[in-house]
Amino acid sequence: MEALSIIQDEHQSLAAILHAIRHMNKEIGAGRLQPDFQLLRAMVHYLDAYPEKKHHPKEDRYLFALLKKRTDEGAAAIERLEKEHAVGDERIKALEAALHQYASGARDGFDAFTQAFERFADFYRSHMMLEEREVLPLVVKYFTAEDWAEAAAGFRDDPDPMGGTGEPTTHEDFQRIFSKLVAAAPAPIGLGAGPYRAES
Repeated sequence: MEALSIIQDEHQSLAAILHAIRHMNKEIGAGRLQPDFQLLRAMVHYLDAYPEKKHHPKEDRYLFALLKKRTDEGAAAIERLEKEHAVGDERIKALEAALHQYASGARDGFDAFTQAFERFADFYRSHMMLEEREVLPLVVKYFTAEDWAEAAAGFRDDPDPMGGTGEPTTHEDFQRIFSKLVAAAPAPIGLGAGPYRAES
């Protein structure tokens, strides 16, 4: 069940980034932290570049499509998840636009970004809970050995750089980026060495 472990690791990586942004927003709102826009951009970029562009397509191909071949059980949940995947670009662009306005000094930019982020985070919490509570148990129930092998091979391709599932194969060195992100992020989510710098 290697694929299942990879999926859960990738969900934990996403949850960690969402938690980090929420913590930073709370500290900024309380006046205890100055915004590091490079760090926020790096975090939001990860949400687009890996979960939206890599993780969701792999779920569609190596979980949902294979499961639908084995059973009709869970069809409504899968249909909802596939529809949510299909409009992922709209969600991330709304968050990116709100961050851009905040970084540009727009009036009420912080409040608008915080609200956009909370909508994004609330969606992902519901989305991942549906996957883990309704779909993954069906995967365990119905997948054959051949299904598990195909899913594992698919999820090993383009591994999550934060999930420890292998070496990155994309053109972006996310391991370098996020080692710097952890160094820059304020405690308790990072080492607090800041600010984040995109280039060494």
